[in-house]
Amino acid sequence: MRFGPVPLRDAEGAILAHSVDLGGKRLRKGVTLEGSHLTALAAAGHDSVIVARLDADDVHENDAAAALAAALVPDPVAAGVRLTAPFTGRVNLIATGPGVAVMDAAALTAVNAVDPMITLATVPPFHQMAEGGMVATVKIISYGVARAGLDRACAVAGQGGGTIRLAKPVLQTATLIVTEIGGGLESTEATTPDKGQSAVAARLTALGMRLDQVVTVPHRIAELAEAVAVSASDLVLILTGSATSDIADVGPAALRLAGGQMERFGMPVDPGNLLFLGRLGTRPVIGLPGCARSPALNGADWVLSRIACGLAVSGQDIAAMGIGGLLKEIPTRPMPRAGRGRDSKA
Repeated sequence: MRFGPVPLRDAEGAILAHSVDLGGKRLRKGVTLEGSHLTALAAAGHDSVIVARLDADDVHENDAAAALAAALVPDPVAAGVRLTAPFTGRVNLIATGPGVAVMDAAALTAVNAVDPMITLATVPPFHQMAEGGMVATVKIISYGVARAGLDRACAVAGQGGGTIRLAKPVLQTATLIVTEIGGGLESTEATTPDKGQSAVAARLTALGMRLDQVVTVPHRIAELAEAVAVSASDLVLILTGSATSDIADVGPAALRLAGGQMERFGMPVDPGNLLFLGRLGTRPVIGLPGCARSPALNGADWVLSRIACGLAVSGQDIAAMGIGGLLKEIPTRPMPRAGRGRDSKA
Protein backbone atom coordinates (compact mmCIF):
# COMPACT_ATOMS: atom_id res chain seq x y z
CA MET A 1 0.00 0.00 0.00
CA ARG A 2 1.22 3.49 -0.86
CA PHE A 3 0.40 6.25 1.59
CA GLY A 4 1.00 9.98 1.52
CA PRO A 5 0.01 13.38 0.05
CA VAL A 6 -0.84 13.67 -3.63
CA PRO A 7 -2.09 16.55 -5.84
CA LEU A 8 -5.83 16.52 -6.42
CA ARG A 9 -5.30 15.70 -10.07
CA ASP A 10 -3.74 12.35 -9.03
CA ALA A 11 -6.16 11.48 -6.22
CA GLU A 12 -9.09 9.95 -8.09
CA GLY A 13 -9.66 6.32 -7.08
CA ALA A 14 -7.50 6.65 -3.97
CA ILE A 15 -8.73 6.28 -0.38
CA LEU A 16 -8.95 9.48 1.62
CA ALA A 17 -6.72 9.01 4.67
CA HIS A 18 -8.02 11.85 6.85
CA SER A 19 -11.37 13.61 7.05
CA VAL A 20 -11.39 17.02 5.34
CA ASP A 21 -13.49 20.10 6.07
CA LEU A 22 -15.32 21.33 2.98
CA GLY A 23 -16.65 24.53 4.54
CA GLY A 24 -19.57 23.31 6.61
CA LYS A 25 -19.56 19.78 5.26
CA ARG A 26 -17.10 17.02 6.03
CA LEU A 27 -15.61 14.51 3.65
CA ARG A 28 -15.03 11.44 5.79
CA LYS A 29 -11.82 9.49 5.82
CA GLY A 30 -11.95 6.10 4.16
CA VAL A 31 -14.03 7.24 1.21
CA THR A 32 -12.80 6.30 -2.25
CA LEU A 33 -12.34 9.61 -4.01
CA GLU A 34 -14.42 10.28 -7.10
CA GLY A 35 -14.56 13.22 -9.47
CA SER A 36 -17.30 14.98 -7.47
CA HIS A 37 -15.17 14.74 -4.33
CA LEU A 38 -12.19 16.29 -6.07
CA THR A 39 -14.34 19.14 -7.36
CA ALA A 40 -15.63 19.84 -3.84
CA LEU A 41 -12.11 19.69 -2.42
CA ALA A 42 -10.84 22.17 -5.00
CA ALA A 43 -13.80 24.49 -4.34
CA ALA A 44 -12.91 24.43 -0.64
CA GLY A 45 -9.36 25.56 -1.41
CA HIS A 46 -7.51 22.26 -1.24
CA ASP A 47 -4.90 21.42 -3.83
CA SER A 48 -3.68 18.12 -2.32
CA VAL A 49 -4.88 15.40 0.03
CA ILE A 50 -3.33 12.54 1.96
CA VAL A 51 -4.46 9.23 0.52
CA ALA A 52 -3.83 5.51 0.55
CA ARG A 53 -3.54 3.53 -2.66
CA LEU A 54 -3.82 -0.23 -2.61
CA ASP A 55 -1.35 -2.25 -4.61
CA ALA A 56 -2.45 -5.18 -6.74
CA ASP A 57 -1.63 -7.65 -3.98
CA ASP A 58 -3.42 -5.66 -1.24
CA VAL A 59 -6.88 -6.38 0.22
CA HIS A 60 -9.22 -3.55 1.22
CA GLU A 61 -9.71 -3.17 4.99
CA ASN A 62 -13.37 -4.21 4.95
CA ASP A 63 -12.77 -7.27 2.80
CA ALA A 64 -9.80 -8.24 4.96
CA ALA A 65 -11.77 -7.89 8.20
CA ALA A 66 -14.63 -9.96 6.81
CA ALA A 67 -12.26 -12.68 5.62
CA LEU A 68 -10.48 -12.96 8.97
CA ALA A 69 -13.76 -12.98 10.91
CA ALA A 70 -15.05 -15.78 8.70
CA ALA A 71 -11.87 -17.77 9.30
CA LEU A 72 -12.21 -17.28 13.04
CA VAL A 73 -15.88 -18.32 13.01
CA PRO A 74 -16.60 -20.49 9.97
CA ASP A 75 -20.03 -21.48 11.32
CA PRO A 76 -21.49 -18.55 13.28
CA VAL A 77 -24.72 -20.35 14.18
CA ALA A 78 -22.87 -23.30 15.68
CA ALA A 79 -20.43 -20.95 17.40
CA GLY A 80 -23.23 -18.93 18.98
CA VAL A 81 -22.06 -15.60 17.58
CA ARG A 82 -23.17 -13.13 14.95
CA LEU A 83 -20.73 -11.34 12.66
CA THR A 84 -21.49 -7.70 11.94
CA ALA A 85 -21.12 -6.21 8.48
CA PRO A 86 -17.61 -4.83 7.97
CA PHE A 87 -17.26 -1.09 8.46
CA THR A 88 -14.09 1.01 8.59
CA GLY A 89 -12.05 -2.19 8.64
CA ARG A 90 -13.90 -3.68 11.61
CA VAL A 91 -16.09 -6.74 12.18
CA ASN A 92 -17.54 -7.44 15.61
CA LEU A 93 -18.41 -10.89 16.95
CA ILE A 94 -21.65 -10.60 18.94
CA ALA A 95 -23.03 -13.21 21.35
CA THR A 96 -26.41 -14.56 20.25
CA GLY A 97 -27.39 -15.51 23.79
CA PRO A 98 -26.02 -15.92 27.29
CA GLY A 99 -22.98 -18.12 27.68
CA VAL A 100 -19.25 -18.30 28.23
CA ALA A 101 -16.61 -17.25 25.71
CA VAL A 102 -14.35 -20.16 24.77
CA MET A 103 -11.24 -19.55 22.70
CA ASP A 104 -7.92 -20.94 21.57
CA ALA A 105 -5.71 -18.28 23.14
CA ALA A 106 -2.52 -19.54 21.49
CA ALA A 107 -4.06 -19.41 18.02
CA LEU A 108 -5.46 -15.93 18.61
CA THR A 109 -2.07 -14.69 19.79
CA ALA A 110 -0.55 -16.17 16.65
CA VAL A 111 -3.08 -14.27 14.53
CA ASN A 112 -2.02 -11.00 16.13
CA ALA A 113 1.64 -11.82 15.48
CA VAL A 114 1.24 -12.07 11.69
CA ASP A 115 1.03 -8.37 10.85
CA PRO A 116 0.65 -5.39 13.21
CA MET A 117 -2.06 -4.03 10.90
CA ILE A 118 -4.19 -7.16 11.47
CA THR A 119 -5.62 -7.08 14.97
CA LEU A 120 -8.02 -9.10 17.05
CA ALA A 121 -9.23 -8.16 20.54
CA THR A 122 -11.37 -10.45 22.69
CA VAL A 123 -12.91 -10.64 26.12
CA PRO A 124 -10.92 -12.83 28.55
CA PRO A 125 -11.22 -16.61 28.14
CA PHE A 126 -14.33 -18.01 29.88
CA HIS A 127 -15.82 -14.54 30.24
CA GLN A 128 -19.56 -14.70 30.89
CA MET A 129 -21.53 -13.09 28.08
CA ALA A 130 -25.05 -11.74 27.81
CA GLU A 131 -27.00 -11.75 24.57
CA GLY A 132 -25.77 -8.89 22.38
CA GLY A 133 -22.42 -8.61 24.15
CA MET A 134 -19.26 -8.25 22.07
CA VAL A 135 -17.12 -11.37 22.28
CA ALA A 136 -14.39 -10.07 19.99
CA THR A 137 -13.59 -7.43 17.40
CA VAL A 138 -11.46 -7.76 14.27
CA LYS A 139 -9.86 -4.48 13.20
CA ILE A 140 -7.65 -3.81 10.21
CA ILE A 141 -5.68 -0.74 11.21
CA SER A 142 -4.51 0.31 7.76
CA TYR A 143 -6.76 0.84 4.75
CA GLY A 144 -5.51 -2.36 3.21
CA VAL A 145 -3.17 -5.24 3.96
CA ALA A 146 -1.05 -7.53 1.85
CA ARG A 147 -2.96 -10.60 0.75
CA ALA A 148 -0.09 -12.86 1.76
CA GLY A 149 -0.28 -11.63 5.35
CA LEU A 150 -4.05 -11.90 5.44
CA ASP A 151 -3.88 -15.45 4.09
CA ARG A 152 -1.42 -16.41 6.84
CA ALA A 153 -3.64 -14.88 9.51
CA CYS A 154 -6.71 -16.67 8.18
CA ALA A 155 -4.84 -19.98 8.04
CA VAL A 156 -3.77 -19.63 11.66
CA ALA A 157 -7.28 -18.57 12.70
CA GLY A 158 -8.85 -21.53 10.96
CA GLN A 159 -6.67 -24.21 12.52
CA GLY A 160 -8.86 -26.63 14.42
CA GLY A 161 -12.09 -25.34 12.87
CA GLY A 162 -12.93 -22.17 14.72
CA THR A 163 -10.96 -20.48 17.47
CA ILE A 164 -13.77 -18.53 19.18
CA ARG A 165 -17.17 -19.78 20.25
CA LEU A 166 -19.86 -19.20 22.82
CA ALA A 167 -20.60 -22.13 25.11
CA LYS A 168 -24.29 -21.75 25.86
CA PRO A 169 -26.04 -22.95 29.01
CA VAL A 170 -26.95 -26.64 29.09
CA LEU A 171 -28.28 -26.79 32.67
CA GLN A 172 -31.81 -25.51 33.16
CA THR A 173 -32.72 -25.70 36.85
CA ALA A 174 -31.09 -25.25 40.23
CA THR A 175 -31.94 -25.88 43.86
CA LEU A 176 -30.57 -23.50 46.46
CA ILE A 177 -30.10 -24.98 49.92
CA VAL A 178 -29.58 -22.39 52.64
CA THR A 179 -28.43 -23.35 56.12
CA GLU A 180 -29.38 -21.32 59.17
CA ILE A 181 -27.77 -21.29 62.58
CA GLY A 182 -30.54 -22.55 64.85
CA GLY A 183 -33.04 -22.56 61.97
CA GLY A 184 -35.78 -25.06 61.30
CA LEU A 185 -36.61 -27.06 58.18
CA GLU A 186 -38.57 -25.31 55.51
CA SER A 187 -39.02 -26.09 51.80
CA THR A 188 -40.75 -23.74 49.40
CA GLU A 189 -40.92 -22.85 45.74
CA ALA A 190 -42.40 -19.41 46.28
CA THR A 191 -40.70 -17.87 49.30
CA THR A 192 -39.99 -14.18 49.59
CA PRO A 193 -36.27 -14.23 48.78
CA ASP A 194 -33.75 -12.59 51.04
CA LYS A 195 -30.80 -10.65 49.64
CA GLY A 196 -28.71 -13.79 49.12
CA GLN A 197 -31.47 -15.70 47.37
CA SER A 198 -32.17 -12.72 45.10
CA ALA A 199 -28.50 -12.46 44.12
CA VAL A 200 -28.29 -16.18 43.36
CA ALA A 201 -31.54 -16.11 41.39
CA ALA A 202 -30.28 -13.17 39.33
CA ARG A 203 -27.09 -15.04 38.51
CA LEU A 204 -29.07 -18.03 37.30
CA THR A 205 -31.44 -15.88 35.26
CA ALA A 206 -28.46 -14.27 33.53
CA LEU A 207 -27.41 -17.77 32.47
CA GLY A 208 -30.85 -18.71 31.21
CA MET A 209 -31.49 -20.97 34.22
CA ARG A 210 -34.35 -21.15 36.72
CA LEU A 211 -34.16 -21.33 40.50
CA ASP A 212 -36.98 -23.81 41.00
CA GLN A 213 -36.58 -24.56 44.70
CA VAL A 214 -35.19 -22.91 47.81
CA VAL A 215 -34.72 -25.14 50.84
CA THR A 216 -33.78 -23.89 54.30
CA VAL A 217 -32.29 -26.33 56.82
CA PRO A 218 -30.43 -26.08 60.12
CA HIS A 219 -26.67 -25.69 59.85
CA ARG A 220 -26.03 -29.35 60.65
CA ILE A 221 -24.45 -32.10 58.58
CA ALA A 222 -27.32 -34.61 58.68
CA GLU A 223 -30.09 -32.20 57.69
CA LEU A 224 -28.02 -30.61 54.93
CA ALA A 225 -27.04 -34.04 53.59
CA GLU A 226 -30.69 -35.07 53.42
CA ALA A 227 -31.62 -31.91 51.49
CA VAL A 228 -28.75 -32.47 49.05
CA ALA A 229 -29.69 -36.13 48.53
CA VAL A 230 -33.36 -35.44 47.68
CA SER A 231 -32.76 -32.43 45.43
CA ALA A 232 -33.89 -33.06 41.85
CA SER A 233 -32.57 -30.02 39.94
CA ASP A 234 -29.77 -30.03 37.37
CA LEU A 235 -27.55 -28.10 39.78
CA VAL A 236 -27.35 -27.96 43.56
CA LEU A 237 -26.17 -24.76 45.24
CA ILE A 238 -25.38 -24.59 48.96
CA LEU A 239 -25.23 -21.31 50.84
CA THR A 240 -24.25 -21.93 54.45
CA GLY A 241 -25.20 -19.68 57.33
CA SER A 242 -21.68 -19.95 58.71
CA ALA A 243 -18.56 -19.71 56.55
CA THR A 244 -17.08 -23.01 55.37
CA SER A 245 -13.64 -23.01 56.93
CA ASP A 246 -12.35 -26.53 56.25
CA ILE A 247 -12.92 -29.49 53.96
CA ALA A 248 -14.34 -31.29 57.01
CA ASP A 249 -16.82 -28.49 57.75
CA VAL A 250 -20.60 -28.84 57.52
CA GLY A 251 -21.03 -28.21 53.78
CA PRO A 252 -18.37 -30.58 52.40
CA ALA A 253 -19.16 -33.20 55.05
CA ALA A 254 -22.86 -33.12 54.15
CA LEU A 255 -22.07 -33.61 50.47
CA ARG A 256 -19.99 -36.70 51.27
CA LEU A 257 -22.68 -38.05 53.62
CA ALA A 258 -25.23 -37.67 50.82
CA GLY A 259 -23.07 -39.90 48.65
CA GLY A 260 -21.35 -37.15 46.71
CA GLN A 261 -17.72 -36.47 45.96
CA MET A 262 -15.63 -33.38 46.58
CA GLU A 263 -13.59 -31.93 43.72
CA ARG A 264 -12.12 -28.86 45.37
CA PHE A 265 -12.40 -26.83 48.54
CA GLY A 266 -11.13 -23.26 48.41
CA MET A 267 -10.15 -21.14 45.44
CA PRO A 268 -7.42 -18.53 44.85
CA VAL A 269 -9.92 -15.83 43.89
CA ASP A 270 -10.76 -12.92 46.17
CA PRO A 271 -13.59 -12.40 46.89
CA GLY A 272 -14.67 -16.03 46.70
CA ASN A 273 -12.02 -18.00 48.61
CA LEU A 274 -14.47 -20.23 50.48
CA LEU A 275 -16.13 -21.95 47.52
CA PHE A 276 -16.28 -25.72 47.30
CA LEU A 277 -17.11 -27.86 44.28
CA GLY A 278 -18.29 -31.44 44.09
CA ARG A 279 -20.71 -33.84 42.45
CA LEU A 280 -23.65 -35.96 43.45
CA GLY A 281 -23.75 -38.63 40.79
CA THR A 282 -23.65 -36.69 37.54
CA ARG A 283 -25.02 -33.47 39.02
CA PRO A 284 -22.66 -30.67 40.03
CA VAL A 285 -22.81 -29.26 43.55
CA ILE A 286 -21.39 -25.82 44.32
CA GLY A 287 -20.86 -24.59 47.84
CA LEU A 288 -21.16 -20.85 47.49
CA PRO A 289 -18.93 -18.46 49.43
CA GLY A 290 -20.65 -15.88 51.61
CA CYS A 291 -19.86 -13.13 49.10
CA ALA A 292 -22.36 -14.75 46.71
CA ARG A 293 -25.04 -12.99 48.76
CA SER A 294 -23.91 -9.83 46.97
CA PRO A 295 -24.48 -9.26 43.25
CA ALA A 296 -20.85 -8.12 42.88
CA LEU A 297 -18.51 -10.30 40.82
CA ASN A 298 -16.76 -13.02 42.83
CA GLY A 299 -15.04 -16.34 42.23
CA ALA A 300 -18.30 -18.29 42.38
CA ASP A 301 -19.42 -16.52 39.19
CA TRP A 302 -16.46 -17.96 37.30
CA VAL A 303 -17.27 -21.50 38.41
CA LEU A 304 -21.06 -21.22 38.12
CA SER A 305 -20.98 -19.86 34.57
CA ARG A 306 -18.71 -22.64 33.30
CA ILE A 307 -20.68 -25.37 35.05
CA ALA A 308 -23.98 -23.99 33.73
CA CYS A 309 -22.59 -24.05 30.19
CA GLY A 310 -21.44 -27.66 30.40
CA LEU A 311 -17.74 -26.90 30.69
CA ALA A 312 -15.78 -29.17 32.99
CA VAL A 313 -14.18 -27.45 35.98
CA SER A 314 -11.45 -29.40 37.75
CA GLY A 315 -9.48 -28.58 40.86
CA GLN A 316 -6.59 -27.63 38.59
CA ASP A 317 -8.85 -25.27 36.64
CA ILE A 318 -9.76 -23.52 39.87
CA ALA A 319 -6.11 -23.34 40.89
CA ALA A 320 -5.36 -21.57 37.60
CA MET A 321 -7.96 -18.89 38.35
CA GLY A 322 -5.62 -17.26 40.83
CA ILE A 323 -3.78 -15.37 38.10
CA GLY A 324 -6.14 -12.46 37.60
CA GLY A 325 -8.19 -13.63 40.56
CA LEU A 326 -7.78 -10.50 42.67
CA LEU A 327 -11.08 -9.01 41.63
CA LYS A 328 -11.49 -5.89 43.73
CA GLU A 329 -10.81 -4.39 47.11
CA ILE A 330 -13.84 -4.19 49.39
CA PRO A 331 -13.48 -1.05 51.53
CA THR A 332 -16.23 -2.12 53.94
CA ARG A 333 -14.29 -5.14 55.22
CA PRO A 334 -13.91 -4.87 58.99
CA MET A 335 -10.22 -5.64 58.71
CA PRO A 336 -8.55 -4.12 55.60
CA ARG A 337 -6.35 -6.55 53.73
CA ALA A 338 -3.60 -3.98 53.49
CA GLY A 339 -3.35 -3.68 57.29
CA ARG A 340 -2.03 -5.99 59.94
CA GLY A 341 -3.90 -8.94 61.32
CA ARG A 342 -5.81 -11.84 59.86
CA ASP A 343 -7.89 -11.15 56.74
CA SER A 344 -11.61 -11.58 56.99
CA LYS A 345 -12.93 -14.45 54.92
CA ALA A 346 -15.00 -14.34 51.78
